[in-house]
Amino acid sequence: MTTSLSYARLSADDFRTRLREALDIYVEAMRYPPGTAEQRAPMWLTHALRDGWRCVAALDAEGTMLGLAYGYQGAPGQWWHEQVRRGLASSGGEELAQRWLSDYFELTEIHVRPASQARGIGEDLLRRLLDGVPNRQVLLSTPEGPSRAWKLYRRLGFADALRDYHFAGDPRPFAILGRTLPLEPQDRR
Repeated sequence: MTTSLSYARLSADDFRTRLREALDIYVEAMRYPPGTAEQRAPMWLTHALRDGWRCVAALDAEGTMLGLAYGYQGAPGQWWHEQVRRGLASSGGEELAQRWLSDYFELTEIHVRPASQARGIGEDLLRRLLDGVPNRQVLLSTPEGPSRAWKLYRRLGFADALRDYHFAGDPRPFAILGRTLPLEPQDRR
C-alpha cells in the first residue's frame, strides 16, 4: 500500500502549533528517553526566531507529520557555532574554522519516523530545505557510527569538517559534516 505523501514549508507559527508532533518524531527517531521533548521545546522555539530559519515537513494523506527538517543561518554567538568553532580551531587552526564557519546554513534537525524511513523522505526533506538557501555551504552534526543518515550525507557529498568531537554536556562522539551549496539536482531515473 502506498501512502500519499506531500511536503510543506512550515512558517514559524505553523512550527509552534505542531511542535509537540515534531518533537515526538525527534524523540522516536533518535531513541531518546521520555522527557527529552520537554527539554528541547524551548530551544526549538528559540531556533525558529533565528535569521534564515526555515522548516519543511513531510505529511501523509491525513496531514500527519512523518518527518521534518529545519535550520537557519549559523552565526557567532550561537551555542553550536561556538562549540564547532572551538573544535575546528583546536584540530586544524583558526583558518580551518574560518573556512567552514564564514557563510553557512546550519542543518539543525532532520528526522523521519522510524516506520517511514528508507522511503526517500529524508533526502526529499534535506533537498527541499536547502533549495534556495543563500549561504555558501551547509554544516550539520551527527553522532558517529554507521546509520541511514550517514549514508544519505555521504551520497549527497557531505565531507568531514571535524570527527570524533564531543559537545559540552554530551558524552557521545559527533562528526561535523559540510558541503558547498547548492546541491546537485536529484537524479530522477
